[in-house]
Amino acid sequence: MNIKADFPTLIQEIDYGTPESKATKQVTLTVDGQSITVPEGTSIMRAAMEGGVEIPKLCATDMLDSCRVCLVEIEGRGGTPASCTTPVGEGMVVRTQSDRLDAIRRGVMELYVSDHPMGWNEKAGTGASEFDAVAKSVGLSENRYGTEGRNHVKEEGGVAPGHGSLAIDYIARDESNPYFTYDPAQCIVCSRCVRACEEVQGTFALTIEGRGFESRMVAGMHEDFIASECVSCGACVQACPTDALREKTVLEKGMPERSAVTTCAYCGVGCSFKAEVKDDEVIRMMPYKDGKANHGHSCVKGRFAYGYATHKDRILSPMIREKISGPWREVSWEEAIAHTAKEFRRIQYQYGRTAIGGITSSRCT
Repeated sequence: MNIKADFPTLIQEIDYGTPESKATKQVTLTVDGQSITVPEGTSIMRAAMEGGVEIPKLCATDMLDSCRVCLVEIEGRGGTPASCTTPVGEGMVVRTQSDRLDAIRRGVMELYVSDHPMGWNEKAGTGASEFDAVAKSVGLSENRYGTEGRNHVKEEGGVAPGHGSLAIDYIARDESNPYFTYDPAQCIVCSRCVRACEEVQGTFALTIEGRGFESRMVAGMHEDFIASECVSCGACVQACPTDALREKTVLEKGMPERSAVTTCAYCGVGCSFKAEVKDDEVIRMMPYKDGKANHGHSCVKGRFAYGYATHKDRILSPMIREKISGPWREVSWEEAIAHTAKEFRRIQYQYGRTAIGGITSSRCT
């Protein structure tokens, strides 16, 4: 395999914020002075994105069916509706940028930033998170409240500063899962992980406990991830905008540099993945949203169990042996297929046609 030829660049998939509308009727609207035609039922957020206008978002993702960060103004309507839940209308005129919207977005993001340790991912060399990018897009790099996310960061004595009772106690990073970590200090309780677990995977392993400032995401009944009902599919990691949930390989080896679309080899379902590499080593396997079999989701095997590809004991060539007690020897594919056909014929001739059977299923390769 030629790594540089097969993995020329890092594939960046566009998140339109909400799922695609299946309607056949078309609707034309105006977004920031630009005329856009989309299927009826499309959200304003997705319509704007298809026209090249990106509206800041945190809770919205096109992997789920629905944050006051994605607000817009609609001519002739009062208020500032959320673009992720407001469908387009014929002749609608939408503004995604104004002094009023900028002030609201900055105010909301400032509250998030006050309880979030900004820049942790960049300092760790794992790249800016989606949350960091949204904060920068609204022009926010600091906040007036002065905490800078220290509320959940361990300090001398093991207690974090602030006011409250439950969430103020330092919560250690959950390293129990072999494939990813959960850092409560970076969680903004957007519920995207909970929704992914419920709506995409259907496991219902995650929930939000507590109220207000004391809210937090938990697995199971106050359990570590490994002890909960979590099946390690990775849907929550993929959905997290702050990287509170993060692949251990990324934390250990840094962000991937190139990728290529491939098909999982574990079973016959044929899930599509982006194999992401750095320095000729696979860093992670990301479910491909345009995959016809999996539509951006996966099981634990395809998502995390790719170590076999570079394992020292992996068999790279066909091998045969003349008898069960004999040694294995490497052969070409032509010789292996010819040997198999010859043995099939021998068994049929000696024991009859019914002596040969096969096992197959949708999960076999």
